[in-house]
Amino acid sequence: MTINGSRGINHKIQDRFDLTLECIRRFYLKEDSPLTETFERYLSFFNLFQNFKGYVDFFHFQDLVDKKYSTINFWHPFETFNNSPMPNNISEYYLYKTNVMNFVSSRNKRILEYSNSIKL
Repeated sequence: MTINGSRGINHKIQDRFDLTLECIRRFYLKEDSPLTETFERYLSFFNLFQNFKGYVDFFHFQDLVDKKYSTINFWHPFETFNNSPMPNNISEYYLYKTNVMNFVSSRNKRILEYSNSIKL
């Protein structure tokens, strides 16, 4: 199973990228998560970035982490992987949707600024 396949079918992740990034953060810290087994098969890929900060910076995910790269800015409240990853009611859904849309907009802006800074 690939990384994307595993996160898509795992009932504790439900294809949420913020939860996937939490699993990646834990992987670099050698902590367990629902995706540990899959990530171990892709160790050489994760080694390319040396650490979690390298991974986040390479893929422009800075808006999903705090300034110290130590915690994830979750789109929906997260306590443990044993809780449902999906919103439970309409208010939670709207908050989740707003957080996802803000992240996508911020990341797109970050990628555009980076691409405009490259000197050819």
